Amino acid sequence: MLADTLRTDRARLRPLIPDAPATAALRAAVRARKDLVAHRVAAANQLRAHLAVAFPAAASLFSELDSPLSLAFLARFGSQDAAARLDENAIAGWLKTVPARGNPAPAGATGGDGAAHAGITTALAAAVAGLAAQIKTLETQIGGQLAAHPDAHIFTSLPRAGTLRAARLLAEIGDCRSRFPDPWSLAALAGTAPVTRRSGSHISHTFRWAVSHQLRDAVCDFAADSRHASPWAAAIYADARDRGKDHPHAVRILARAWIYVIWRCWQDGTAYDPAKHGALQRILDQQQPAAGTAPQEDR
Repeated sequence: MLADTLRTDRARLRPLIPDAPATAALRAAVRARKDLVAHRVAAANQLRAHLAVAFPAAASLFSELDSPLSLAFLARFGSQDAAARLDENAIAGWLKTVPARGNPAPAGATGGDGAAHAGITTALAAAVAGLAAQIKTLETQIGGQLAAHPDAHIFTSLPRAGTLRAARLLAEIGDCRSRFPDPWSLAALAGTAPVTRRSGSHISHTFRWAVSHQLRDAVCDFAADSRHASPWAAAIYADARDRGKDHPHAVRILARAWIYVIWRCWQDGTAYDPAKHGALQRILDQQQPAAGTAPQEDR
């Protein structure tokens, strides 16, 4: 079938152009980091479930068990018996460094049972700490790869893109401009454009399933946070919510709007400039008169 398609429709096809090695390496790094983050979350959840039985006070003391502070505490006091050896001054000093967590937690396992659980606590905490350390190492590597990439200035100029979001956007979109000849093709692969079905006079729009899930996650993650830095993004999101869209749908609508902007910058090889973003400037112009009409204090 593929050979026959090539024979009959060759003029409609284009040759596959792979991304540059630097882009492929960056994509591998950002996806590996995402996988490691998922493993860290799973390991932290396993540790919390274990502590709920073996050492409930520690589980209720920390909101984030994968933080360096909580892992250091568990490495030093991995059981109820170990924590019980703390004197009052040490306990008072420790409690001053953490916020109150509600009602006191029940006592954990003690004696031989507590010692056995302490070994499990140490192993799980070490696994979480190891994953956190490797994630930090990968983030450093990703920062270096992004800085050396010729398209880095395009994606790092986006509002609240930072290093990791910019790296993910660059890696998932790639550097082959001919792959996406228009913004609609990029929006379709990212899953931010719905599928339109027509039957006579009936038109329906449904969720798009056949997409690049990595690309959709990268674009939607960026769009969701951009509304806290861009009045234009905030207005699009708020309008979608006012029309009854739930949060994920509103984020996809905003992501589709951002794709048109990103695609234009990506095709031209230029950084995002808020001063040249016409829709943003119109919103800012509307906000300025409103601010100017606010009542002023009597002198």
